[in-house]
Amino acid sequence: MSACQKIKVSIRFLLTILGAHTFLVGLLAQNKATVAIPGSNVSFDMVLLTGGSFRMGSPVGEVGRAEDEGQHAVYLDSFWLATTELTFDAFFLFQFRSFDADVSLDTFGFSADAVSRPSPPYYDFTYGRGKAGGFPATTMTQQSALRYCQWLSDKTGDFYRLPTEAEWEYACRAGTNTAFSWGEDPQKVGDYAWYYENSAGSYQKVGTKKPNRWGLFDMHGNVAEWCLDFYTVDYFTKLDADSTNPWIIPTKKHSRTVKGGCFEDYSEALRSADRRKSDPKWQARDPQIPKSKWWNPESPFVGFRLVKEVRRRSKAERDAFFQMAIKD
Repeated sequence: MSACQKIKVSIRFLLTILGAHTFLVGLLAQNKATVAIPGSNVSFDMVLLTGGSFRMGSPVGEVGRAEDEGQHAVYLDSFWLATTELTFDAFFLFQFRSFDADVSLDTFGFSADAVSRPSPPYYDFTYGRGKAGGFPATTMTQQSALRYCQWLSDKTGDFYRLPTEAEWEYACRAGTNTAFSWGEDPQKVGDYAWYYENSAGSYQKVGTKKPNRWGLFDMHGNVAEWCLDFYTVDYFTKLDADSTNPWIIPTKKHSRTVKGGCFEDYSEALRSADRRKSDPKWQARDPQIPKSKWWNPESPFVGFRLVKEVRRRSKAERDAFFQMAIKD
C-alpha cells in the first residue's frame, strides 16, 4: 500500500470513528444549484453532498426489517442530489414529444424526434391523485426512470442517474445515526413526512413538509423512491471490505431497491434504513405481453429523485452506463 493510500484509509477510519463527517458535511452541503431543463420553463433544485463515511443500515435494537439490521461502514464520493422528488411537470417533458424541444446544452446535436418515449398509459394510473403543479411523478418502472435520466443527460451534457442505495440512505440520514433524520421520536413524523396518518390516501405536492438538515424534502414518506441497485436480501455481504461507492449491478429486470416509504405507510416503514424490493405484481393490470418497460399501473406510491455526478462524462460513457443499468 502506498503512502497516499494509507493516508486515505486513515482519514476514512477517523471520519467513521469520530463522526467528524457529520459536522463537515453539514457545513459543505449548503452548496445549492437550480437546474433549468433546456427548452422549457421547468427547473428543479439540487444540493451538493460532500462525500464521506457513514454507518449504513439499522443500529442493533432498532425496530425494522431483518434485512436492514446491522450496520456497515460505507464511503461515498461527493454527488449532487435533487432536493425533491421529480415532479410530473418535469417528467412530462420527456413523456410527451409536444412538450420537448431540440434545445440542449450539449454539443452532439440533440434531436427530440429521436427520443424513445414512454408508451401512452391506457388509463390514469394515479387514479386522479393529481399531476401538474408540483406533484411527484409516479407509476413508472425503474427502467423508465433511468430512460428519463438518460434523456436529461443528453439535454444538458451532465450525467444524471438514480441514487445508489448507499447514496440514498446517506442523504436521508443527513449525518444522523438514528431511526429517522430528525431523531428517534416517531411522533414527529408528521412534521417531515406525508404518511398513512396524514396523507388522506394520496401523495402530496413535493417540498411541503420540513426538510432534513441537508435541505432535502420528502426523504421520508410522500412517495417511495427508486434506487439504482439490484435488490438483494443479503446486501451487506455483497460489499467488499473497502465499500467505496457500492452498487449492486442488475443482472435482470426484477427486483430493484426502493427506499423512503410512502403515503400508504406507517412511520416504521419511513425509517432511514428501511428497504423494499420492487414487485412484478406492480404490473398486474398491464395487458401488454410482454409487460410494459415503461409503466407499473399498481405503484402510484413509487417515484424517484435525481443524482447528478460531479464529474462530467462523455456521451459514450453515459450511454455505456445506461446500457449496463437498464434491463428491460
